[in-house]
Amino acid sequence: MGQEPRTLPPSPNWYCSRCSDAVPGGLFGFAARTSVFLVRVGPGADTIPGTPPFRVIGELVGHTEKVSGFTFCHHPDQYNLCATSSDDGTVKIWEVEAKTVVTEHALHQHTISALHWSPRVKDLIVSGDEKGVVFCYWLNRNDSQHLFIEPRTIFCLTCSPHHEDLVAIGYKDGIVVIIDISKKGEVMHRLRGHDDEIHSIAWCPLSGEDCLSINQEENSEEPEIPNGKVTAQTPVTKGCYLATGSKDQTIRIWSCSRGRGVMTLKLPFLKRRGGGVDPTVKERLWLTLHWPKDQPTQLVSSCFGGELLLWDLTQSWRRKYTLFSGSSEGQNHSRIVFNLCPLQTEEDKQLLLSISMDRDVKCWDMATLECCWTLPSLGGFAYSLAFSPVDTGCLAIGVGDGMIRVWNTLSIKNNYDVKNFWQGVKSKVTALCWHPTKEGCLAFGTDDGKVGLYDTYSNKPPQISSTYHKKTVYSLAWGPPVPAMALGEGDRPSLTLYSCGGEGIVLQHNPWKLSGEAFDINKLIRDTNSIKYKLPVHTEISWKADGKIMALGNEDGSIEIFKVPNLKLICTIQQHHKLVNTISWHHEHGSQPELSYLMASGSNNAVIYVHNLQTVIESNPESPVTITEPYRTLSGHTAKITSLAWSPHHDGRLVSASYDGTAQVWDTLQEEPLCNFRGHRGRLLCVAWSPLDPDCIYSGADDFCVYKWLTSMQEHSRPPQGKKSIELEKKRLSQPKPKPKKKKKPTLRVPVKQELCDGNEEESVKESLGPVENGVSDQETEEEAREPEPPCGITSAVSKEPIICTPAALGFEKSKSTINNKVTLLKKDVPKEKPEALIKKRKARSMLPLSTSLDHRSKEELHQDCLVLATAKHSKGPNEDVSTDLEERFHLGLFTDRATLYRMIEVEGKSHLENGHPELFHQLMLWKGDLKGVLQAAAERGELTDSLVAMAPVAGYHVWVWAVEAFAKQLCFQDQYVKAASHLLSIHKVYEAVELLKSNHFYREAIAIAKARLRPEDPIIKDLYLSWGAILEKDGHYALAAKCYLGATSAYDAAKVLAKKGDAASLRTAAELASIVGENELSASLALRCAQELLLARNWVGAQEALQLHTSLKGQRLVFCLLELLSKHLEEKQLSEGKSSFSYNAWPADSEGSFVERVTAVWKSTFSLDSPEQYQAAFQQLQKIKYPSATSNTPSKQLLLHICHDLTLAVLSQEAGSWDAAVEGLLRAVIRSYDSGNFTIMQEVHSAFLPQGCDHLRGKLGDHQSPTTPAFKSLKAFFIYGRLYEFWWSLSGPCPESSVWVRAAHRSKTSTEQSQEVDSVSPEETDPKASQPEPSRTPELDVRLIEEGEQMQNACKELLSEKHADLQNAQRTVAEVQETLGEMIRQHQKSQLCKSTANGPDKNEPEQEGESLSHPQNQCKEEKNEPVSLPELTKRLTEANERIAKLPESIKTWPFPDVLECCLILLHVGSQCPSFVTQEMQQQAQELLQKYGNTKVYKRHYQTLYT
Repeated sequence: MGQEPRTLPPSPNWYCSRCSDAVPGGLFGFAARTSVFLVRVGPGADTIPGTPPFRVIGELVGHTEKVSGFTFCHHPDQYNLCATSSDDGTVKIWEVEAKTVVTEHALHQHTISALHWSPRVKDLIVSGDEKGVVFCYWLNRNDSQHLFIEPRTIFCLTCSPHHEDLVAIGYKDGIVVIIDISKKGEVMHRLRGHDDEIHSIAWCPLSGEDCLSINQEENSEEPEIPNGKVTAQTPVTKGCYLATGSKDQTIRIWSCSRGRGVMTLKLPFLKRRGGGVDPTVKERLWLTLHWPKDQPTQLVSSCFGGELLLWDLTQSWRRKYTLFSGSSEGQNHSRIVFNLCPLQTEEDKQLLLSISMDRDVKCWDMATLECCWTLPSLGGFAYSLAFSPVDTGCLAIGVGDGMIRVWNTLSIKNNYDVKNFWQGVKSKVTALCWHPTKEGCLAFGTDDGKVGLYDTYSNKPPQISSTYHKKTVYSLAWGPPVPAMALGEGDRPSLTLYSCGGEGIVLQHNPWKLSGEAFDINKLIRDTNSIKYKLPVHTEISWKADGKIMALGNEDGSIEIFKVPNLKLICTIQQHHKLVNTISWHHEHGSQPELSYLMASGSNNAVIYVHNLQTVIESNPESPVTITEPYRTLSGHTAKITSLAWSPHHDGRLVSASYDGTAQVWDTLQEEPLCNFRGHRGRLLCVAWSPLDPDCIYSGADDFCVYKWLTSMQEHSRPPQGKKSIELEKKRLSQPKPKPKKKKKPTLRVPVKQELCDGNEEESVKESLGPVENGVSDQETEEEAREPEPPCGITSAVSKEPIICTPAALGFEKSKSTINNKVTLLKKDVPKEKPEALIKKRKARSMLPLSTSLDHRSKEELHQDCLVLATAKHSKGPNEDVSTDLEERFHLGLFTDRATLYRMIEVEGKSHLENGHPELFHQLMLWKGDLKGVLQAAAERGELTDSLVAMAPVAGYHVWVWAVEAFAKQLCFQDQYVKAASHLLSIHKVYEAVELLKSNHFYREAIAIAKARLRPEDPIIKDLYLSWGAILEKDGHYALAAKCYLGATSAYDAAKVLAKKGDAASLRTAAELASIVGENELSASLALRCAQELLLARNWVGAQEALQLHTSLKGQRLVFCLLELLSKHLEEKQLSEGKSSFSYNAWPADSEGSFVERVTAVWKSTFSLDSPEQYQAAFQQLQKIKYPSATSNTPSKQLLLHICHDLTLAVLSQEAGSWDAAVEGLLRAVIRSYDSGNFTIMQEVHSAFLPQGCDHLRGKLGDHQSPTTPAFKSLKAFFIYGRLYEFWWSLSGPCPESSVWVRAAHRSKTSTEQSQEVDSVSPEETDPKASQPEPSRTPELDVRLIEEGEQMQNACKELLSEKHADLQNAQRTVAEVQETLGEMIRQHQKSQLCKSTANGPDKNEPEQEGESLSHPQNQCKEEKNEPVSLPELTKRLTEANERIAKLPESIKTWPFPDVLECCLILLHVGSQCPSFVTQEMQQQAQELLQKYGNTKVYKRHYQTLYT
């Protein structure tokens, strides 16, 4: 074990473009929270030989907010200088050796986001902020320059290493600019290409553009605007490359001479190797770059999951990269990397240092690309430390970032051999405790009350106790199970786990059965000791090492000592008077056995007490003893004690951790302070003595650090006292605290978990607010508790670590903090409440203020009142003088008769009204007994109130009804319709109340009242439902509208409105609803629509389930089944529109038989179709559905469904023995694919349904005169037609499939489409390669082609049908004439329009245009440019119709492949391979073309062949 201090530092700050840097010689620094940590790398680190050569050597302390930028000066004589920028608005320049600030500036008004020390100018530091402002600061002359280039957020900036005036700036929106600071920030280049945040900019280490042989294919565009300008102004930029990395997942290399991009590298998605990251969480990206000085043709970049890539820039045409640490597992970062910085050690080793979101700093050897060492770090407070009693030297650390670290402090090869455990934690880890005997068994407790057990030797997630604490888990301890029967009979664990939570409860968990309920030991304590009073709130538990005595610390400062097995209370220690944070028993292997009875305890007071309990424990008193005197008192700390640990190597030596920021070692027997450690910057939370090294102690604090320190190396012997401790407090409290005010959540929540003692709350808030990602404002990190480094806080993103930060000792402050707080808050609030109460008393106005004031006048006036009153009371009869006096002194009405009193009330009432207090006027009128008058007056003024109306019944029933109606009207004017309706109900005006609510669109309330108060059959209820349903439907709230229609017993409308949205889920629900209410026809149609929607998404299972809803859709189920099997078949052949893993039904697939056999097998097994009658019934059901014929624009999925409908009919007919219908169904499917131009589908139908051709059908049909014979001939013709095309394509190459998608747009009967079709044919004929295909074919293929050719010759005779050629020619003629007539009508209308709007010379133009448009329709006159006359067109139409009429019906019934097209193909085949087509057949094809090919397109192709 190494005899040197070590530091486990806070995590480097996240999302900063440059917050780490290194200089040659081996000094590396990274920003963490509000400071910068310095690491010495290489021989200068003076580490033990064999361990990684690096050491954390110090910290730059001075900023008060998160450090956002850090950069060294890279000039050889100034390596000791560096600069930092912070969210506190300052840029500081530091001297590294002294760790002091040289100078600073606060020029920026906004958050600084980028910083760089110029590599060319010794004293120039450039910084940029979120509003786009750049400051250049010259250190030596203390001068600065303000530049405002773009009003955009700056993300990063880098000064040029080749030109002292050039700076490249990257913005949040993806723009990159290069500016010249000598020309007031003039933009030299604006580089556009990225479309998201620029994370990093790296200049090529070599000037000039010779180092990369980048493809200059863009040179043609080189003369761009920037080029000339830049060349003229800054010749230095002529040759320099710049690399930028962006959130848009690309790296771009730019040429400065041309001002444009020359290379783009797209990041690869790499498979994560054994990463412990939840794969469902979308990984963020930070793309940082490093361009190595000695390897300008290579570039290092980060990647998605923390991998590092070394790109080879010499091969720009393809992505070539090498993965760092490609050979060894687990060496890469597991999360995104933020910064890369090169470092050259004293021995000239080239290293690269990286910081990452996984909270590791890694060092890479650039020669081997392997990881040399890793420095782990902490992303939250170090709450708990625990050394394993079994695996010596194994230190567990509970951290506020939701992870447990297990540090093997004895590792010889690695000083920082740390493993992270995050699974199942998801909260701050506030307590840890190793099992005393079981290896690798670690108990943990969290901020959210969870207790769990980790096996640190496996990768399994932890076991979690099913019983949670309501608040933070303060402490854990292993102890014997109590009571003997608590865990039931039979085998029991020798040790169980005890946990103490913030709510004051101690639970006993059975480690063998954590899923069972934990046992609250208060029940046993109460029963054993017959306690009737309320038990204290427990805050700490500690078992004596022998497992016979348990100590419980309480919130009131008392400590109770219990004896096993039944937890008999033997002693109470009344020493502390504040919450007990920590109790520790002395070890049992001291030189004197009685030392094991020493128990040290620390509380929210700063004094530590040690008690010797030997006498009490050995005497085992009958009734509990109370101890009020300590054995030893250790005074010196100035703030509360959070943790205590006895040295396992000494007798009576104790170390304590305190909120005063120090750890103190004591000789307890002498009550003497030995040494004081002041290395932490925060309040200490935990401390542990090394089990192997008597001189070594580990401590953790709320500064996110764990320090290993040596007692022998400490300068101070006792904690800082007096001024020093006050200065420490001031230093911490002086840091600004604006943030808690801005972020309301933390300030609201802080008091809850925070003690008010020692005045540390604000400081704790401040401490917590330091780092951004380390627990405060990094929202993304907070959402990822499952990933390896969930950030510090677990609650809301804003209040993360602050909340726990303030109770930095959350686990230790315990619930007293809560209760104390509440009490103090109440006390604080009391003074606030008193003034409010007084204000309320002042506001309680006098009912008779005028009379009261008149009774407080001068003594003379009061005396005069008495005289007037005496006169009035004793005068006999009316006296005018007295009456006059009484009118003036109306307040005397209180003492005279009623009339005068009424006059007094009237005067007082008027005064109240004038002063705006009608409610007081109303009360006075009530006193008078004039309730009706009060109500009328209030109604007139619109001032009726609930209380007035409530009193109305006193004046009689009619007055009350009138008052309620008046109040309802008043409420309506005030838009309080619901309240008005409630008042109307109180006088039984139900219909009026319902109408009132309905007319103001309070339908929900209206229906509730109507249903509650009216008869169920009242038509008003139905009307309400329908009215509301209509409005909801109009607003698109279909589900609620459906409920309304159901309420109105209009189920049909409910189903219709549900289906309105049209998505599959809505349609299915609507279909089920319609089925439930008996609307079978509607249900069937909706279910079919639902299935068709699901079909579009290829959800076959869902479609079948939807069709199952209705029995009448069984036929459609067969269609969908066939469609699914066909689609699957096509997908397997890779012919569908792209392969994909659709949800196919798990039907038994028999891959042996033909396609039809497979279909019928599925029908039989799934739909129980096995008799001709059932096939016939399904056929009848489907035959009623008719689909429109296909066109070339029919969507492919719809086309397939229609084709499968025809094929289903064919298969059903075939199975039912009706071969005529089977042929017709098959033919319809073929024609549909032909009409749509989908040759592939047509061929697939042929191969699936006619694998052996059509001949076997001939025998099934019987008589040649059968009415189905024309259909059969047509089917056979289409089959041969497809074979003919495939045969022709096979001549052009060895693989006919290669051209399977080469299909002509010939599948319709119009001449224009046929012309396109033949156009697509001709290139093959004219192409010399295509016309000489023989060299590419093998002899075997030739043999096969000859055989096929012979078959084709016999079959093709059927295609050359003159009758069909005649029919098709006549139909083409009819179509052409109709098109010409239509065009002539359009031209005529156009000419009429022109005549009405134009004059003279223009009016003939439309006619000429019309004539020219009609040219193509006339074959004989078109060469002469003569228009076709109307009589000629009519004549031609008549002739064609007559020809069609003469042809037999059998020819016209079914479509037939285009005969002339087949002729052309045969002639093409003959021209390529004359041996394949007989002379006779060629002759016949030519004759047909000459006779019927009188349209231009056929004529042209025919001429092409024979010229």
